[in-house]
Amino acid sequence: MSTNDDVERPNVARLFDYYLGGAHNFAVDRRFAELAMPQIPTAEIIQHTRAFLRRTVRVCVAAGIRQFLDLGSGIPTAGNVHEVAQQVDPTCRVVYVDNEATTVAHSRAMLRDNPGASIAEADIRDVGAVLSAPEVRGLIDLSQPVAVLMVAILPYLGDADRPAELVARYRDAVADGSYLVMSHLTADEQPEMVEQLVGVTAESLSPIVARSKAELEPLFAGYELLEPGLVMATRWRGEGEPESGAEAVAYGAVGVKRSSARGR
Repeated sequence: MSTNDDVERPNVARLFDYYLGGAHNFAVDRRFAELAMPQIPTAEIIQHTRAFLRRTVRVCVAAGIRQFLDLGSGIPTAGNVHEVAQQVDPTCRVVYVDNEATTVAHSRAMLRDNPGASIAEADIRDVGAVLSAPEVRGLIDLSQPVAVLMVAILPYLGDADRPAELVARYRDAVADGSYLVMSHLTADEQPEMVEQLVGVTAESLSPIVARSKAELEPLFAGYELLEPGLVMATRWRGEGEPESGAEAVAYGAVGVKRSSARGR
């Protein structure tokens, strides 16, 4: 993406940053948020997603996980994976992955003083490129359990990208005892709100896909789901979020690769 495009077009990663109270966003992003999405509680939706991320990272650390691979991370703004994990155990190592050059540049500047956190520039659909990135090879030991985070990223993959096969390739690349953390947009409970969100993003940002619970269940093949299973992300060991509609637009789950799932 060119510098001119960065200035003139809203950017998904910077919008997330804006809604989470970060400082790595441009006027075009703030203007888009204020004008294009006034009827959609986007800030609340994104804050719920971040709360789910924080809860699941703490669960992973409590289970003994000390390395995290955050796919399609965007800018690691407030309440990000390395802050949450390293607050519990400073030895935790985190590699973020994003394919947008400006996002990566912002993130590298933010992480330059943290030896246990880095970002790799790669497309998450290219599993080989992700896992062979120098940042991943430098911080992640794939012979040991790792938490692979796919939080709010798979909606950006169409059916032609074969998301279930992609998840399986990451599953087969990690050690037994590894965790998969996933959240995904759905229209199962709030069809009108989600349809509007999908329409707005398709016109101005990156197109997204909402998927049903039945479509998401196969993505966890080879994983044993932790309680309470695949549920609305806000209800996954939730924190008492109010019922306003924004809390019912994404599923969330955490799975553990208990034994070798290759070939299943």
